[in-house]
Amino acid sequence: MTPTRSRGLKAAALAGLLVTAGAGTAYAFWSGTGAGSGSAAAGTMQVVTVDALVASDNPKAALYPGGSADVVLRLTNPNPYSVQVYSVTGNGPVTADSAHPRCTTTGVTFTGTAAPLAPATYVAANSSALITLPGAATMDTTSLAACQGATFSVPVTAEVRK
Repeated sequence: MTPTRSRGLKAAALAGLLVTAGAGTAYAFWSGTGAGSGSAAAGTMQVVTVDALVASDNPKAALYPGGSADVVLRLTNPNPYSVQVYSVTGNGPVTADSAHPRCTTTGVTFTGTAAPLAPATYVAANSSALITLPGAATMDTTSLAACQGATFSVPVTAEVRK
């Protein structure tokens, strides 16, 4: 046998061995047997509600032209697990209560929170929690005199996460 022919036969044998080894590995991988079962479901989170300053809640500061005041929120979590309050943002114009119909220019704005809310705030499963946002409402000097003594509705959206 010539050295070239001998090298060619060795190379062919090695290639055949490697292909066979690879096929054996693939065969073993794909022909395995066994049984099992599993399931997964994504639950639907129920809506967490937000009420601003309910009767029993007490703000720490009154709102006046050129000043700011705390916004107190009551979040109610009907879910069977706790949720993290991730952020709170404004969701529409601030309006005065019906007893102050001439308060058409409130001058009141809401400053939302950073995301994520710091410190981390949670509402326990099937419960409510009060969250105070210090100085989140401001009243500029364009507020009408007719707004004196008004209670303001500050629409907000709270983003919560499981």
